[in-house]
Amino acid sequence: MTTPAENNGQPTVFILDDDDAVRDSLQILMESAGFTVEAFASPLDFLGSSAPGRPGCLLIDVRMPEMSGIEVQESLAAGNRQLPVIVMTGHADVPLAVRAMKAGAVDFIEKPFDDTVIIETVRRALELRPAANPEIAQRLASLTPREREVLEGLVAGRANKVIAFDLDISPRTVEIHRARVMEKMQARSLSQLVRMALESGISPPSG
Repeated sequence: MTTPAENNGQPTVFILDDDDAVRDSLQILMESAGFTVEAFASPLDFLGSSAPGRPGCLLIDVRMPEMSGIEVQESLAAGNRQLPVIVMTGHADVPLAVRAMKAGAVDFIEKPFDDTVIIETVRRALELRPAANPEIAQRLASLTPREREVLEGLVAGRANKVIAFDLDISPRTVEIHRARVMEKMQARSLSQLVRMALESGISPPSG
């Protein structure tokens, strides 16, 4: 764990990841972007520190040996801590990341990371921008029924081939619909698209 910095009340980016290489690279990236950073390798160390009660945001790996990202969120909620949480996830963990967002995470970032995207996501979390956005509702309304079905599949974390099977269409057709959805929603990444959908009340299809 890094030593808490004297930041005169400025918000801190707390990094929680049990992978030393990922944690160190993220700390270097965040510090190079001008953020005050504290890094933790253990969820228990993080929860036992003063960090959860201080201003900032938490960048957390969704899967760790001691506790999952969702379990850390639950602990924060139980302690009435309002620290914004950004979940880091691999593609296979997208459904778990969606659960984390439903539990209160402000966003999730897919590995491997794009430096610019993760920095912008952290800035957004620190600014605590309101989730409601009428423009997103207008973009959703522009989707065709089939595009909406593809979007719901993406929110569920399903691969193109799985969506194609579920909808009885070709994977190539799914790719075309997915591109149109990204364009109409003005989403630059899958995580941004899913976040906008969840903020608008779209839930993953069951089954």
